[in-house]
Amino acid sequence: MSDPAEPQNPDQDPSVPAQDTTVGNAPAPRGGVNPVVIVVAVVAVVVVGLVALLATSGGDKEADSADQVVSDEAPELVGQTVSGDAFDIADLQGSWVFVNFFATWCPPCVAEHGELIALSEDSAADVQVVSVAFDEPEPVISDFFETNGGDWPVVTESEGIPLDWGVIGLPESFLISPDGEVVEKYKGGVTAAGIEQDIAENS
Repeated sequence: MSDPAEPQNPDQDPSVPAQDTTVGNAPAPRGGVNPVVIVVAVVAVVVVGLVALLATSGGDKEADSADQVVSDEAPELVGQTVSGDAFDIADLQGSWVFVNFFATWCPPCVAEHGELIALSEDSAADVQVVSVAFDEPEPVISDFFETNGGDWPVVTESEGIPLDWGVIGLPESFLISPDGEVVEKYKGGVTAAGIEQDIAENS
C-alpha cells in the first residue's frame, strides 16, 4: 500500500528518479556549459594573442619603419597650401628644406613655432621651411599663423602624406638636402640653432 504522505504520479516511470524541485542552487541543465568555463577560455585566447603580438612586433622594428625615409630620397609631397597655391616639394630641389608635420592643438608644435620662425628668417641658414598641417580645417590653420606669425608654405594634409613620410607622432620634422635626400628626422620639438648645426654638418 502507498504511503499517503508520499503521493506518487501515476504517469511517472518508477525507474526514473523524481526531478529535484528545490529552490536555490539549481543544478545546471544537462548538456549546458558553465559560464565560468567560457570566460576562462576567452581570457586565455586573449592572453595568447597578446603574447604572440609582442613576440612578432618589437619596438626596434617599429623604429626602423618610422625612420625608413632617412638617407633616402624625400617622398613625394604634393598638395595645396592654405593660401590656395599648388605645392610640390620637387620644385625646391637645390635648396635646404625643413618639412614640419604639426597641428595647432599639439602643445609641443605650438612651443616650437617660434623656433621655426627664427629658422625661416635666418638668411645664413638659407633653408626653406614647409609645414604640413595634420587633419585640420583651413580656417583654423590660417588663424594660427595670423596669430603666431610665420610666412612659409603650409600644406593642408593630403591622404597618405604622413604615411609616406613615416610620421607616427606630432611634431615630426625632416631636413632635406639640396639634392633631395632626407638627412635628418626629428621627433618632437626642435630649435633653430640645432637645425642650423645639422645643416652645417651635412653641407
